[in-house]
Amino acid sequence: MVFSSVTFLIVFLPVVLALYYGVGGALTKSMTVKNVILLIASLVFYAWGEPVYIVLMLLSVTFNYFAGREIDDSKKNGNKRQAKNALIRAVIFNVAVLAFFKYAGFVVENIGALLHTELRVPTLPLPIGISFYTFQSMSYVIDLYRGEAGLQKKFIPFALYISFFPQLIAGPIVKYKDIAQQLGHRKESLNKFSQGMTRFTVGLAKKLLLANTLGAVYTSVQAQGAKEISALTAWIGIFCYTLQIYFDFSGYSDMAIGLGAMFGFKFNENFNYPYIAESIRDFWTRWHISLSTWFREYVYIPLGGNRRKTGRVLLNLMIVWLLTGLWHGAAWNFIFWGLFYGVLLIIERYALKDVLPRIPKPLRNILTLIVVMLGWVFFSAPTLGEAFRYIGSMVGAGNGIADKEAIYLLTSNILVLLPAAFCATPLYRKLIARIDAKTLDRLKIAAYPLLMLVCVIFMISETYNPFLYFRF
Repeated sequence: MVFSSVTFLIVFLPVVLALYYGVGGALTKSMTVKNVILLIASLVFYAWGEPVYIVLMLLSVTFNYFAGREIDDSKKNGNKRQAKNALIRAVIFNVAVLAFFKYAGFVVENIGALLHTELRVPTLPLPIGISFYTFQSMSYVIDLYRGEAGLQKKFIPFALYISFFPQLIAGPIVKYKDIAQQLGHRKESLNKFSQGMTRFTVGLAKKLLLANTLGAVYTSVQAQGAKEISALTAWIGIFCYTLQIYFDFSGYSDMAIGLGAMFGFKFNENFNYPYIAESIRDFWTRWHISLSTWFREYVYIPLGGNRRKTGRVLLNLMIVWLLTGLWHGAAWNFIFWGLFYGVLLIIERYALKDVLPRIPKPLRNILTLIVVMLGWVFFSAPTLGEAFRYIGSMVGAGNGIADKEAIYLLTSNILVLLPAAFCATPLYRKLIARIDAKTLDRLKIAAYPLLMLVCVIFMISETYNPFLYFRF
């Protein structure tokens, strides 16, 4: 089930809200019944599209719950070695499950290629959201071992933490220590619900009105083949994808944060206008914040971070970015994409640290955006070879510099490109900030219901279009 579907919006969400605030609110003042309702709803939500793999998710939940108890018991008994062994087993289990379902086929295929023989590649569909809920599970056991989070003694709140439907499928990655208190004690309010509904509507509009429209343009450009398109067409295509993936993923995060607020939860932000970044490092403090934070806390810092000698820091950075690329997918283009950013960050840190501050800010913004767009070519291409061919077209190695197709794409999509580019910057917020409070309230009362109505019309008229990050 996806948020941008009539089933979710018209059936699932209203039923869950009615049960949560009706039955849950009437039966008890505690969170127990409400958590049970949300857990059942989350399992139904996941089983709607993954009826088989719900068993895998429940296995992960159960294993990590008891692993947490073992770690806590061992620490209380003063047996640090046993606690460490329990942590190692938990990490190995989580990594092994993720590796088997996500990377087994890739590994077997490449071994076969090296041996010049055909090996049977396992045809296992990737369980939706496995990368996200596996990282959440690992953050729990690691933080528990470190003493940065307390033990969750009750199974239902822990299961809800892993499977909560607003962020189950595509994040943001929520660390247990950030919402531990909310699982047992949270306050819902009309104001919080209203803000959540508003945030959800904005995210839905990002997905349906902007991301899907821009994605159709890039898909049509890709379908022509890299050798058949002009440089201008290639740039228009990847610019559309650059905006598409931002509005697609940030739209999902907005909806997840909004839905969480409607049930009394507060999730951390996952995006902060990444396309206004002044450097690659700045970009990764703004894009998919929960993932970059996860790798920093649980991989980069434990490896020694930047506290070691230069050679070790370089190795640490490349390990983190190799894993970042692999996290996104079992393919060479994702590995290259991750290493691409690792190399860029090393260059920024050591070769350009005195040069970048002297470059005018607008030029830094433009250069960073161009580099990010090149990165999205590797990210979006079906193969590494296709990515290089597409970049070749971007520099004129395809069908010349410009053609009628490029002019048509530009003129026919300008009415979505300009608003999308505008909304990808903080200019929208600055414009809103100039409107007085009373006028703004009146505008919201009229605008958000209208925006939701337009979204529903788009949902009814469009074919199924899942979120890009579902495949990770």
